[in-house]
This record gives sequence, C-alpha cells and structure tokens, in this order.
Amino acid sequence: MSRLVVVSNRVALPGENRAGGLAVGLLAALKERGGVWFGWSGKTTRDEGGTLHEQEDGGIRFITMDINRADHDAYYNGFANRTLWPLMHFRLDLVDYQRSTREGYRKVNAQFADKLAPLLKDSDTVWIHDYHLIPLGALLRERGIGCKIGFFLHTPMPSADLVAAVPDHLRFFQSMYAYDLIGFHTQRDVERFRSYVRLYGGGKVMPDGEVEAPGGRRLKTGNFAISIDTDFIAQQSRAAVNKTQVRDLRQSLRGRQLAIGVDRLDYSKGIPERFHGFERYLARHRDQRGSLTFLQIAPVSRGDVAEYKQLRSELEQLAGHVNGGYATPDWTPIRYVNQNFSHATLTGFYRAASVGLVTPLRDGMNLVAKEFIAAQDPEDPGVLVLSILAGAAVELTEALIVNPHDLDGVADAIATAATMTKANRIERWRSMMEHLQRHDVHAWCRAYLSELEAS
Repeated sequence: MSRLVVVSNRVALPGENRAGGLAVGLLAALKERGGVWFGWSGKTTRDEGGTLHEQEDGGIRFITMDINRADHDAYYNGFANRTLWPLMHFRLDLVDYQRSTREGYRKVNAQFADKLAPLLKDSDTVWIHDYHLIPLGALLRERGIGCKIGFFLHTPMPSADLVAAVPDHLRFFQSMYAYDLIGFHTQRDVERFRSYVRLYGGGKVMPDGEVEAPGGRRLKTGNFAISIDTDFIAQQSRAAVNKTQVRDLRQSLRGRQLAIGVDRLDYSKGIPERFHGFERYLARHRDQRGSLTFLQIAPVSRGDVAEYKQLRSELEQLAGHVNGGYATPDWTPIRYVNQNFSHATLTGFYRAASVGLVTPLRDGMNLVAKEFIAAQDPEDPGVLVLSILAGAAVELTEALIVNPHDLDGVADAIATAATMTKANRIERWRSMMEHLQRHDVHAWCRAYLSELEAS
C-alpha cells in the first residue's frame, strides 16, 4: 500500500478538535497506511515565509509551512475567498477581479510545491484538497513529480459560462488537467466540469467519461459525496443531553418546539432568506404562532470583509423586525446568536430540535444536514428542511426539500415539519440514517482513494 500524502490549506494538528469534519476520515486513512499531512501552519511572517514545522503522532507526519503576511493576504483573503469563493457559489456579482491577488495565490501555491516536492516519492499517493490549491498538482508536475495526484473540490463547481467570465480562466482551470482524478460531491458538479472542458477548456470528454486534455493526457472525474462520522455523532449527541448548555436550552423553551439553523456567517448559506421564510411561516400559519422557537447560530467568519459586515447587520435588523412584529411577553420567535459552541454541544442542540433548517443558496454538500440526522433521538426524531441547492439533497431525499428562494414553500415546509406525525418522522429519519451509516466519512475516503489508485 502506497504512502498517503494529504495536502490542504489547514492541517488538523494533534490535540485539535477533530470531530465532525473532513479531518476524521483523512486522519483514519493516514493512520491506516502511514503518511504525511502538509499545509499552512496558521502563522504569517514578515520574512519570505516557507519555514517548515514538523511533528509526528500515531505514525503520521504533520508538516506545516509559514506564509509571508502579504502573500497570505493575496492568496487567502484575496484570490481564494474574494474571487474563487463567490465564483464557486454562483455569485459573479461579488467576484473580485484584481490581478495582484491572482499572482499572490499562484506564488503561495508555488511555495507549497517547492517545499512539498522534495518530500515526495514516486510510490506516493498525493491527495490535494479544495479551491485554495487548485494549481498545485500542475506545479508539482513541473517539478518532476510523477506519482499519482488526486484533487477534491469541496465547493460546488460553477457552470461553464460563469467560469469563462473570469479573466485568464483558461490558464487557471487547465492546470486541473495535471491530476489523475478530480473528485466532486455530486454528479451535477462533475457534469459542469465536463461542460467547461468541452466548451471552453480545449479538451474532450470521452465516451467512458474520462477527460482528454489538449495534448492527449487523460484523467478521471467522479462524484464522491463527502460524509460524517455517523456513529460517533450519534453517540456524541446522546452524551450531550446532560451538558449544561443543552439542558438550559431545553428548559428555556418552556415546552415549545425548537427549529435550529447552524451556519458559518456567509452569503452562500441563505440566512436572510431563511429569516424571511420563517417570517412567512408566522404569517401563513397563525395557528402555530407561539409554538415554535427558531434558534439561528451563525459564528462570524471573515468579519473584516465588507460583505460579511453587511450580512451581519442585515441579519440583526431582520431578527429585530420579525421579533418586533410577532414576539409576545413570554416568547421570542427568533433567537439569533453569533457565538461559537463546541461541536459536542451543537450535536446536543440538534437532538433537542424538532426542525432542522438547512437552506443554503448554494452548497457543495453541507455536513450540518447530515449531522442533524445523525444526532436525532431514534424514538422521537426531528424533521430536516433541506435546500435543493445543497449537495446533501441528492442523498437525503426523505428530508422536506425546498427552494430557499420560495418563501411560501419554506414556510409551509416548516409548518409541515412541526406537525408531522411521529410514525412519519421515524420512517423518514430511519431511511436517511441507514444511508448515512453505510456512506460515512470513512467510506467516502476509501471510495476516493480506491478510484485514484486504480487510475
């Protein structure tokens, strides 16, 4: 079995909280075969950067690299999150077209390649993750690396016309032809990439689905739906019932039902639309007023970026508007919280909720949807209201699927979820839970690596 080398922007270092995310599956795969996890150290410096730090734990080498402060600003805050992030989430109106940040992004990727290439062997399997590091595979090939290199995109793949609207798109996206396997969450993302290859990328899609790059090199593409550590989250949520914050939340409801949304504060998550949908629920379903409290947890991310400051202000105003119109002396319809909670506490909150609201405007997968299902009480599960524009909607078909822009549809789905019979709730939950137990994060990891190594 070849050595696995994982590369990502951030590394799950020993001692950090690993539950509930990508780190769980990657650490399991690395532990099974031995390997290296390479990425940014989290430190920015005034010098040129590139200093490496190494530690070992459980047969895994964790190697991280410092980045120059100005380079990091262009790479991460600039091109990755102000150009690629809105592009990947179909928000061409928010794309920043500055060429300087593009050069900073390429410079940091080249620095990753310079530091990683000497550590690699021909027998290695390299697995690169996400939009921060799209050109890294091509940069490694330029440095003579011939081993198998795979890439996984954790965001949605935008449509071909949107990609083509970005200046110099061909040079950038053609770098993906250097990989042996490109993984996406859904088949629709695979098809969007193949459409770009055909329409703008100068390549061909072969009858077997392989992509042929200009010059004849072939690579595979495929859909591999990322998942969660299902059994661990179920166990964690059972234990969380006794946590003080979970008990306090239950008591504060005074017998009312709870609807919950948990999202990073980001325009892709559709939180303003969700608030409007909840307001429409209160207007359309007068008989249910006062029976359901909506808790929205949205920790601040990228708080120094103008779009995120504006979003936070908008949500505060919307929550105040809804509460001003519908609150009673003993009931507040929306509880809007920017605080961070531990993952274990969040699973306890999910278990306490009768309704899970996961309604992004665009999402590669959305693991909160899967965690909500895994955290439920099998004897009395809640109901998931899920956006059709989240990758998870392809798998979690027993959820109440909604268009987040259709406020009446969201409102009626909340009302249906809040009044659904226990027998119906159990049947829907059991179907989704069985799927998540078969297709957990470990199965995702095995499926991708098996396909990469067979390429």
